[in-house]
Amino acid sequence: MKTPINAPYPNSRFRRIKHRAETRALVRENTLTPDDLIWPVFICDGENVEQPVPSMPGVMRRSVDLIVEAAREAADLGIPAICLFPYTDPALKTSDCAEAWNPNNLSNRATRAIKKAVANIAIMTDVALDPYNIDGHDGFVAEGEILNDETVEALVKQTLSQAEAGADIIGPSDMMDGRIAAMRAALETNGHTNVMIMSYAAKYASAFYGPFRDAVGASMALKSNKKSYQMDPANSDEALRLVARDLSEGADMVMVKPGMPYLDVCRRVKDQFGAPTYAYQVSGEYSMLQAAGQNGWLDLDRVMLESLMAFKRAGCDGVLTYFAPPAARALANR
Repeated sequence: MKTPINAPYPNSRFRRIKHRAETRALVRENTLTPDDLIWPVFICDGENVEQPVPSMPGVMRRSVDLIVEAAREAADLGIPAICLFPYTDPALKTSDCAEAWNPNNLSNRATRAIKKAVANIAIMTDVALDPYNIDGHDGFVAEGEILNDETVEALVKQTLSQAEAGADIIGPSDMMDGRIAAMRAALETNGHTNVMIMSYAAKYASAFYGPFRDAVGASMALKSNKKSYQMDPANSDEALRLVARDLSEGADMVMVKPGMPYLDVCRRVKDQFGAPTYAYQVSGEYSMLQAAGQNGWLDLDRVMLESLMAFKRAGCDGVLTYFAPPAARALANR
């Protein structure tokens, strides 16, 4: 641990270095740029369709053609990656979740369309069964139990369908045991050696996900809760064990989700492993700040950037955030 040495006052004046913007910039310990941002976006069926998500002010579901335009906007702002989440037609949600690995599902169609139109952006996709599951869970359900091994087999099929569509980063958010090793083996065997895995390694059973479930249409479908496979909010040692497991199985990057309530976990993960570490500033975090901003209780532009800087200060290499475009614009205008 570093031991600072300070001369006694007045030889040491901490305000001395703060009195000019230029010197404050010289000693700034962390920086935030558009390179640190991944933009999660929601896809819906149709053409030229935008559907506002009421519980997430400013967030839209977009049809594939408009998702392409959103990807182009992100690339023009210097945002290096977007993450795709589908709003699946309820008629396509089944107990066997077969739409998850349909080559022509919304996520795969959007991936191919973006790849064709926007060369300079990376595409991250979500691997989990909840958008396709009639029960709203991330895995298969049998007699009230979430089945692990059978779910992993399905997740591998989903992973391969996304890789074949052109995904650059696979994001397993399911929290099943053993899924990273199975996905990595399948990707290697099938020639997708450059497809990365960003594991949702420390994903908590959080109440902050509500608006996201509205956005993907999972709120009404979900039966019971996800506490049997997502993490207990009381635990942080467990997060280190899960991150260690996923890295040892072949994850290239790891994620802590949610973000702001778990900055201590972000710091521990980065300090312990030194691996590329990301946080997801989830829908509930976003909506709280938006609501406060819209009511005039907080300066939204300032708290948006302050909240994102908190992740960098906690050791994160980047952040998934719905604020990505306005944050990138604000950073460009500084």
